[in-house]
Amino acid sequence: MFEKIYDVIVVGGGHAGAEAAAAAANLGSKTLLVTMNLQTIGQMSCNPAMGGIAKGQIVREIDALGGYSGLITDKSAIQFKMLNKSKGPAMWSPRAQNDRMRFAEEWRFALEGTPLVDFYQEMVSGLLVEGDKVTGVRTSLGIDIKSRAVVLTNGTFLNGLIHIGDKQFGGGRAGEKSATGITEQLTDFGFQSGRMKTGTPPRVDGRSLDYSKMIRQPGDENPEKFSFLESVTLTKQRDCHMTHTNAEVHELLKEGFDRSPMFNGRIKSIGPRYCPSIEDKINRFAEKDSHQIFVEPEGWHTVEVYVNGFSTSLPEDIQFKALRSVVGFEQVKFFRPGYAIEYDYFPPTQLKHTLETKLVQNLYFAGQINGTTGYEEAASQGLMAGINAHLKINEKEPFLLKRDEAYIGVLIDDLITKGTEEPYRMFTSRAEYRTLLRQDNADLRLTPKSYDIGLAKEERLFAMKEKEKKSNDFIDFFKKTSFNPEQINPILEGVSSAPVKQSDKMFKVFSRPGVTMSHMLQLEEVADYVNNHDLKSEVLEQAEIQVKYAGYIAKEKNNADKLQRLENIKIPDNFDYSKLKSLSFEAREKLTVVQPTTISQASRISGVSPSDISVLLVYMGR
Repeated sequence: MFEKIYDVIVVGGGHAGAEAAAAAANLGSKTLLVTMNLQTIGQMSCNPAMGGIAKGQIVREIDALGGYSGLITDKSAIQFKMLNKSKGPAMWSPRAQNDRMRFAEEWRFALEGTPLVDFYQEMVSGLLVEGDKVTGVRTSLGIDIKSRAVVLTNGTFLNGLIHIGDKQFGGGRAGEKSATGITEQLTDFGFQSGRMKTGTPPRVDGRSLDYSKMIRQPGDENPEKFSFLESVTLTKQRDCHMTHTNAEVHELLKEGFDRSPMFNGRIKSIGPRYCPSIEDKINRFAEKDSHQIFVEPEGWHTVEVYVNGFSTSLPEDIQFKALRSVVGFEQVKFFRPGYAIEYDYFPPTQLKHTLETKLVQNLYFAGQINGTTGYEEAASQGLMAGINAHLKINEKEPFLLKRDEAYIGVLIDDLITKGTEEPYRMFTSRAEYRTLLRQDNADLRLTPKSYDIGLAKEERLFAMKEKEKKSNDFIDFFKKTSFNPEQINPILEGVSSAPVKQSDKMFKVFSRPGVTMSHMLQLEEVADYVNNHDLKSEVLEQAEIQVKYAGYIAKEKNNADKLQRLENIKIPDNFDYSKLKSLSFEAREKLTVVQPTTISQASRISGVSPSDISVLLVYMGR
């Protein structure tokens, strides 16, 4: 039935599994994607959206590296917004509402169009391991499939348990059974496992809602897209809407607290801190009598609606009664109630930075199995695991991204060095170099690196270089070209900026607060340059950011370069920290468990102090 031996087997067809399979295959590995249901590849299990704060930057990075998530988001988007535009560009975050069915369909098409990907539908119940190296997987039918590397992307399916009120049943997602066998085998190998929780809100019939009572939430007037390649740009969009809970809703929800698995002890695991259930919100923030509810359509042609902000595991009758007291939901009809799900994960300190496990060679973990939450976080890990699985079996250097190179680098470094005891979600605040890691320059940062390993294609590198050259040339134009005070002073007056008395270079006045590219385009010379060189909006944006934030960018780059010195000081493999008696006991314990590969990584481990780092530096001869 199968190849004699695959290069890479990917277990699971969610966002992590799909990106892992695509990356490994596009690099040249014969890949098998094994999933319990081929109809749910790329399924959006929770909200029908991609991107958002920091998550949008990750999708742009996946695209810049040659992954599929950005392209598929563009093909299935029904609305696009650039969030945080009132803040600096380091905070700008793209977000798209998607057609849930089309998103999964486009993922299926993309993978079927990837020649080296094979598919098989069945549950994987265990791994084949010889010595300390994985050699394949075993399915629930007892079929052994051989491979040189395995990537586990099991999502919420490992011993998944669904909770709705006082009812509970096994499942990895509504209507789908959980996966068993893998956790037990891995713990037998010596892996530590834990339990996490996530939840989802009710899905309702949009025909039963009164949108006239809600606040309309349209997309951007001039919507952008995610992919840096030529892809679909929205010409029409669907509105989302916003409403609020109220005191009556909260009182109705409290009636079910005694039957809530959150409060009666049935759920013992920890859920996402920054995406709490509605019952958790009204319990933790008792002083608030209202919470926002975002009403999100599930697609172009379906009436199904996602009730964002109303995630819950309360009994279905309580959910229904409370939701009918929300403004605009007075006549609501349910498609299905919300639920919570508990599942197994493996603390990610048991991984190398390549996402390969430390205990079993050529075995990689990606996505929620590592304790993360979110499509984007999962997809980025899948991409990196797929890349590194291919490189490892071909005896090539690993592909690693540093903290000053990508949000993906921050994500993986946080997981491996700090671990996580609650579902990990990416935020801009987690990245100390976020001025460097903007959504607009992900292609400039990452496409050359991906091209060097053979993933990003020639057309992607060409598009990036053309954008880079045009942006740099445009910035040089501002540095070399002088303005006429008579032309510029009316613009400066309009933004309450001091007038100029004599001519100077455009770069200088463009750097002033309040002066934007749209102001500069009012100058005839600038407008002529843009038209004559056919500059697109992304070039204008890139040039404006580089001009206006040049000082901040240079300062952050300098800080990153200083810390890079610690990144260059390597720690030998399997280093014996017990022989360094000057280290604190906690540092010896944590360093032995994590086994950092550089002094810089060691410095970011919780419990390792600056004095401990000094001891390591002395020992390493620095």
